[in-house]
Amino acid sequence: MGKSEIDEQDLLRRLIEGDQAAFENLFRRHNAAMVRFATGIVRSRYVAEEVVQDTWVSVLSRIDLFEGRSSLAGWIYTILLNKARTLAKRDGRTVFFDDATDGDGLANAFDGRGRWRDLPELWDELTPDRHVEGRSVLKHVETAIEALPPAQRAVLMLRGQQELDPKEVCALLDMSEGNMRVLLHRARVSIRNALDQLNKSL
Repeated sequence: MGKSEIDEQDLLRRLIEGDQAAFENLFRRHNAAMVRFATGIVRSRYVAEEVVQDTWVSVLSRIDLFEGRSSLAGWIYTILLNKARTLAKRDGRTVFFDDATDGDGLANAFDGRGRWRDLPELWDELTPDRHVEGRSVLKHVETAIEALPPAQRAVLMLRGQQELDPKEVCALLDMSEGNMRVLLHRARVSIRNALDQLNKSL
């Protein structure tokens, strides 16, 4: 059993026991990303925050039912996605994560591990001035993520930021692993382009 599995089991035990510090740790780790994820579905940050709050209530009230068939984060996002989709459907909208366009040319931007072959110029030299500009850069990246199509945003957040297992992401979003990789590449290219544009303006 790996260290991460032991850590998750310990966290789960503490959550079941009602450990406030354990919940606060889990909340800090996921809440902001959950709001961004839900906003892509319900199209309103205010509504997304309500959906996320409702999700946390469900997580806490049902934590003892978690069976470990997925990661804890995967289980939380499954609850969140179901609640957000139900609300969107009630409002007459349906969100599909099926942007199955081909990814020709995108593979050249990344190595075999999915990392950029060449980092954006903005990251080449971390000068003191650039450290000061860090908050501006972060805000720029967050804005770029908000502008992504729903499928790309979902895959980027679940796979790239939350580091869910590829199989979990595919099951959660009901897509093939090939489609997931294309969407992740497209999202990364968009973020890279946004960073390059920021670099030119600095």
